[in-house]
Amino acid sequence: MRRYLRFVPPALLLAVVLELAVFVGVGRVIGFGSAVLLVFAASLLGLVLLRREGMRAWRGFRSSVEARQPPGRQVTDGLVGLLGALLLATPGLVSGVVGLLLLVPPVRRLARAGVQRAAERRVSSMAASDLFGPRTVRVRRGASRPASEPTVDGQVVDPPQVVDGGRAIEGEIVEPRRP
Repeated sequence: MRRYLRFVPPALLLAVVLELAVFVGVGRVIGFGSAVLLVFAASLLGLVLLRREGMRAWRGFRSSVEARQPPGRQVTDGLVGLLGALLLATPGLVSGVVGLLLLVPPVRRLARAGVQRAAERRVSSMAASDLFGPRTVRVRRGASRPASEPTVDGQVVDPPQVVDGGRAIEGEIVEPRRP
C-alpha cells in the first residue's frame, strides 16, 4: 500500500488540472455563469445525497446485523454510495459526473463487487467469511499431476476429485497447520 502513496500528489494535481480544463471548456460552451451554477447545483445535490446515502447505509448495516446476516454487502454498498455522494458534493464537473455514475445502480453493483474483491484480498479468509458470508467455489476436474511435483510436507496428495457433479458448492478453504 505504501508504494502507491507516492502517486497521490501527482494524481491530485492531475485531477485539479483536469477539473479546471473541463470547467473552462464547459464555461466556453454554455457560459461562465451557467457553468458556476451547474457546479453549485451538483455540489448541493451531493450534500443532500450524502445525508441520504449515509442514513441508507446505516439502516442496511443495522438490519443485516439484527437479522444475523453478514453485513459486508450492505457496508460495501453504503461505502460506494457515500463515495458517489461525496464526489458529487465536491466542487467540480468531472468529480460530479463520476459521483453521479457511482449512484446509478448497475455501476454501483460493479463498484461494490470491486470493493468486495479488494477487501477479501486484504483480510484473512475467516474475516472475509464473517463480513461477506461463505464463498461459492467451483470444483473442476483437472489433469492429474505427475507424482514428481512438489507436494505438501513431501507427501504425494491425490489429485482433486469432482464433488457434487462439478456444480458450485458452498464451503470454506481450510489450510493445513504447519508444524
